[in-house]
Amino acid sequence: MSKYTKQDIINQVEENDVEFIRLQFTDMYGTLKNVAITASQLEKALDNKCMFDGSSIEGFARVEESDMYLYPDLDTFEIFPWRPQQGKVARLICDIYRPDGTPFEGDPRYVLKKVINEAKEMGYEFNVGPECEFFLFHTDDNGQPTTLTHEKAGYFDLGPLDLGENARRDMVLTLESMGFEIEASHHEVAPAQHEIDFKYDSALKTADNIVTFKLVVRSIAKRHGLFASFMPKPVYGINGSGMHINMSLSKDGKNIFQNKEDELGLSREAYHFIAGLMEHAKAMTMITNPIINSYKRLVKGYEAPIYIAWSATNRSPLIRIPASRGESTRVELRCPDTASNPYLALAVCLAAGLDGIKRKLQPPKSVNTNIFDMTEKEKQERNIEDLPSNLSEAISAFEQDEYLKGVLGEHVCEKYIEAKKAECEAYRVQVTPWEIDEYLYKI
Repeated sequence: MSKYTKQDIINQVEENDVEFIRLQFTDMYGTLKNVAITASQLEKALDNKCMFDGSSIEGFARVEESDMYLYPDLDTFEIFPWRPQQGKVARLICDIYRPDGTPFEGDPRYVLKKVINEAKEMGYEFNVGPECEFFLFHTDDNGQPTTLTHEKAGYFDLGPLDLGENARRDMVLTLESMGFEIEASHHEVAPAQHEIDFKYDSALKTADNIVTFKLVVRSIAKRHGLFASFMPKPVYGINGSGMHINMSLSKDGKNIFQNKEDELGLSREAYHFIAGLMEHAKAMTMITNPIINSYKRLVKGYEAPIYIAWSATNRSPLIRIPASRGESTRVELRCPDTASNPYLALAVCLAAGLDGIKRKLQPPKSVNTNIFDMTEKEKQERNIEDLPSNLSEAISAFEQDEYLKGVLGEHVCEKYIEAKKAECEAYRVQVTPWEIDEYLYKI
């Protein structure tokens, strides 16, 4: 049931003196794009008549089939509180359609909606709560981002040690004014690193919220003279930033992952879901950890998971079951980062879990000791495998996973893999400062 009608949107625009409306969508990588219209063009947009050139968007269409239409999701209407109060700016997140009225298969939002519909046919609703981390860095004299900070604060520190406290507070207040329910915000482990957690919601709403969250954080950071970076590992030698994904399935309004009779409080569906995530974990990393830099975070010594295992008692495995039970029972996947396209990331997470349920897969035993302290022999005895150590390995794993390739569809797979292989090759031929420092004087 929609929250807004077309007339509701028109009324809000008139009553709130909204002059510009941004029709937003993401490209294949999750980068937010928009076509801006004035209020005079609103009715045309609400009638799905706004067209744009899809050939210019990464992963979309070829020049000869480039005309695309924006279909606004009325329930995503929001007014930007940080923009001018006279001639306000609002946004609508859109789905992408072809001229013949069919959904564009390369639209990441469409990919997620397909998997959500599959879950719905099985009687499930997919609920997701992300934990988004980011860095706040200085900008240079030209306003360009750096990786510099004066800050020395650590986990849960507060001002005056936490120099980003005021910016983070303004981010929280702005997000709340846009309808977010903020559950917690705090300084993270590394200097200049922060986390803001918002309440779980249905998968599509959460994916929309993640792209909105990143826009708000960057916009408010800029107002404070800072640059917000969601790069997974911007600084060597300190913790990187992740986006842990907390997931549950509900049926008839009840969380079906809970089971009071089970030793760990988990249902059969929960165990199957965990097994599905583990079954497809290697392939999923191409989507959940999609850039070269993602794998600089997934290394030993910085709390990020690198082993495919699960636990209800410790944080070293890939999958953790947080302590809360009952309606709060959930499965936490710890490898994703915010470089990922949230629509595609949630699509593969849900699809992997559903595959586990459909096939009644069983996970191995829970690992209740710190995997980082295990020897190679101990890991082999427990059949604990590693996640891909670089993007090239992740691509290879994905190419071998026919199920997940079917989830993304032929169009997205072809474009995405092609782009990621080009990224790997571009990185491979670079000569880095490390190589100069390590080899120039020796060879």
